[in-house]
Amino acid sequence: MNVLTFDTEEQIGIAAGYYMCGQVLQKPDSVLGLATGSTPIKAYKQMIELYKKGAVDFSQVTSFNLDEYVNLDVKDKNSYHAFMHDNLFDYINIPEENINFLNGNAEDLQLECKNYEKKIKACGGIDIQLLGIGSNGHIAFNEPADSFQRWSHVVELKESTIKDNSRFFNSIEEVPTRAVTMGIGSIMQAKRILIIAIGEHKAKAIKQLIDGNVTPKCPASVLQFHKDVTLMLDKGAASLI
Repeated sequence: MNVLTFDTEEQIGIAAGYYMCGQVLQKPDSVLGLATGSTPIKAYKQMIELYKKGAVDFSQVTSFNLDEYVNLDVKDKNSYHAFMHDNLFDYINIPEENINFLNGNAEDLQLECKNYEKKIKACGGIDIQLLGIGSNGHIAFNEPADSFQRWSHVVELKESTIKDNSRFFNSIEEVPTRAVTMGIGSIMQAKRILIIAIGEHKAKAIKQLIDGNVTPKCPASVLQFHKDVTLMLDKGAASLI
């Protein structure tokens, strides 16, 4: 596990953007696993800047997003579909047909999850997975639980996650209580993983991820078993290690 500490969030964004684009330069038809939320925004800005400068070409890239809310219109500003277009896809040349999301409005969510896994496999698997980490140690929407959920699945969101995400909505009551998400097995099959964590409120989860017991009570701890993980942390997130 490669742990990098930075002074500022801006520095992390630049480094993470270069890291993701480096993957595309090495393999132009890379399969990227992408995350949402406030954590990756600066990384996406850097990816856009590098594209605008002609330093990277996304025309052969395929992407898979980690998760999506259930029963939230994709046109809603808080859907992850809208987030990704607003913060990345509308500004780079990735083909629309190469962009993949779990459909939280599917009639059969279980079938949707199974088909998503099949599509990832058909594309050769994810080359690099970008992750944030929740204050409770969740990755994607894999919440603390009694066991690891292996593949994409429907999840009931924990109160702490709903509270964390309420900052994006007008009120906590508007936050969806369910989501569809890649599972722990889906994430662990990525060839490389990049985790960004910012702020002291992430420090406990980061410590558990790095040197705590591997337990589904802290889903991110399973990443200790992955062969290629890079963490980019600010001083707050790194304060307990």
